[in-house]
Amino acid sequence: MATNATIETNDHKAAVREEFTRQAKAYAAAPVITDGERLARLVRAVDPQPGDRAIEIATGPGYVAMALAEHCREVVGVDLTAAPIAIAQRTSRERGLTNVRFEVGEADNLSYHDGEFDIVVCRFAFHHFLNPEAILAQMCRVCRSGGTVAVQDLYANENPARAARCNRIEQLRDTSHTRSLALSELIAMMGRAGLEVESVHSERLITEMESWLASAQTSPDRAAEVRQMLESDQRSDTSGMMPFVRDGATHFVQRIAAIVCRRA
Repeated sequence: MATNATIETNDHKAAVREEFTRQAKAYAAAPVITDGERLARLVRAVDPQPGDRAIEIATGPGYVAMALAEHCREVVGVDLTAAPIAIAQRTSRERGLTNVRFEVGEADNLSYHDGEFDIVVCRFAFHHFLNPEAILAQMCRVCRSGGTVAVQDLYANENPARAARCNRIEQLRDTSHTRSLALSELIAMMGRAGLEVESVHSERLITEMESWLASAQTSPDRAAEVRQMLESDQRSDTSGMMPFVRDGATHFVQRIAAIVCRRA
């Protein structure tokens, strides 16, 4: 008999598939995803070598996997949802990349051997996982000893109340969002997994609210609630998102961290 946890997980996976089937084209065009310099910084931090085999978990449109393919012997990109995988496959063909392939698969049940890869990367997905620690365990399992495990994701405020409000806003915008972790939580998770943190790079991203809502195709009622919460936060900033108006449009701050680790 299926457990409640299993049912919840399957339901959540269905929600993720629904969101990213609908969002696939818009997500693939989002500036935070396509930004070449941000991609280059992540690749430099990971430091791929010509003989490496790499895998990107929750690859989406495959931009990190394709960037790694320019430096590695072989790269695999895995995602739960078929629609972004199709975009990644088409883009890689257009770029003439022959050493990268994309597959539909589940991050909590990777179909690869222990220690199969030199580099394991996941970008902008941990806030979509119900149990990110289990995903990280799978990432560690398929990485060889001495290899590199890297996670880049949004991170929340260290103040629990502000983090909770920020996550509520994110959940209203995208129903597959579970919880952005605080940076201290992400780093502690790496330690519990037996990883050795080599570097941490953080940055602030200034995001325009209406384009952010449009890229997720947020429903009108949920979008209205997001607008109300961010308008309120211009006065009190109870989310830590520091919203402000510039040129007549509401903007806010998102925080991103890339944590690069060595698997002991």
